[in-house]
Amino acid sequence: MTQFPNISFPTSRPRRLRDKNFIRRLVRESSLSVEDLIAPIFLLPGKNKRMPVESMPGVDRLSIDLAKKHALHLHELGIPAIALFPVLPNELKTPDGSEAYNKKGLIQLAIEEIKSTVPDLGVISDVALDPYTTHGHDGVLDSSGAVINDETVQILVKQSISLAIAGVDVVAPSDMMDGRVGAIRKALDAKGYQNVKILAYSAKYASAFYGPFRDAIGSAGTLMKGDKRSYQMDPGNSDEALREAGLDIAEGADMIMVKPGMPYLDVLQRIKAEFSVPTFAYQVSGEYSMIQAAVERGWLDQKSAATESLLAFKRAGADGILTYFAPMIAESLKEK
Repeated sequence: MTQFPNISFPTSRPRRLRDKNFIRRLVRESSLSVEDLIAPIFLLPGKNKRMPVESMPGVDRLSIDLAKKHALHLHELGIPAIALFPVLPNELKTPDGSEAYNKKGLIQLAIEEIKSTVPDLGVISDVALDPYTTHGHDGVLDSSGAVINDETVQILVKQSISLAIAGVDVVAPSDMMDGRVGAIRKALDAKGYQNVKILAYSAKYASAFYGPFRDAIGSAGTLMKGDKRSYQMDPGNSDEALREAGLDIAEGADMIMVKPGMPYLDVLQRIKAEFSVPTFAYQVSGEYSMIQAAVERGWLDQKSAATESLLAFKRAGADGILTYFAPMIAESLKEK
């Protein structure tokens, strides 16, 4: 090799810490483990039913009997928790979403069945009315079509109590009504459910990335009278997210959720740094489906792209990630 005596070579060489696998592993700042994963499950009425979600390749809606088997498999993979979402027929939907607090409702029965089958698996349930309302909104509407905050909160409290009675571990209010965390915490404590945890969707944005989820639960076709921007957050705001998180923590939230995940990594990082509470990210349906669509076209490698996307949440400070990739990632980590 030709020598260049007048060239000054660098003393610091960051590449030295990249040249072999062992050193890359030793100096890695963020890592992904199965303990970071929360797996969503869409639930159908009936028995032995499996219905693919067309806009979410690889995701199925399951009846409770099949969901129990799936939950057991997820537990065996080491996944610590699941999140349940209902898919209801239109005849069970009402303007006030009263099916949400039916003690024999789909989610309530699923919680009882899953907890009896896999008691050590954490069960999280959303608290919101959009799967239960004829209009597809997260709350009750007034005559002008606006969502009424306080009346909605009263229904959310009833829903939370019914979920606690069924045996849920974590209620996750995702509705973005003002004051709902405090009302739910007060009601749970008064009924003796002090150990039921609250995962507050404090920073839930009015996002374009929810489309496949609404398709999955059947609210896309029922969402009438505008969008959800009057109660979900403006995508241009991050200071507001800190205010929302602070209010929810003061009202008794145990954990905070940022939704969506990837477009709001800055918000995730700010909330974690500001409050130092358990902070989670939801890799929403649109994020999942974009990756899956590229995978189906051969443009991305599924495992590599999914892993990298989830590692971004960990790097930004997430303590856990709700993701539709959870089973695949858990299998991959188990193989390693």
